[in-house]
Amino acid sequence: MKIIENPVSREELLNLAKERFGDLAKAVVDVSRGIMALGGELHADEEALLIDNGSKQSDLWGINLYPEKFEEDWIEFDSMINIRPSQGNRSRGVENSAVREKIKDIVEKLILPKL
Repeated sequence: MKIIENPVSREELLNLAKERFGDLAKAVVDVSRGIMALGGELHADEEALLIDNGSKQSDLWGINLYPEKFEEDWIEFDSMINIRPSQGNRSRGVENSAVREKIKDIVEKLILPKL
């Protein structure tokens, strides 16, 4: 499990996915700091790593990345850590479209597109 602050290759993401789940890698994105954690078994593990590194829980959103897919199919907004009624998010998804776009922008900056 590690914090990603600088771009990594899609190949590196694919290797990480194969080590843990096969076709997907779990990630938690800090929408305030523009970083993410990868490689945990649970989104909660990555969330804890980022909080220990100075992130605020309210800025953290769990996603799944499918490195062999492209376009809209490769990011899945689904995590138990996303259930936050106090922030208006009542599902495992990310209901706020502006937050989803910010997550996409951060992921696209941190994961290089070529496979």
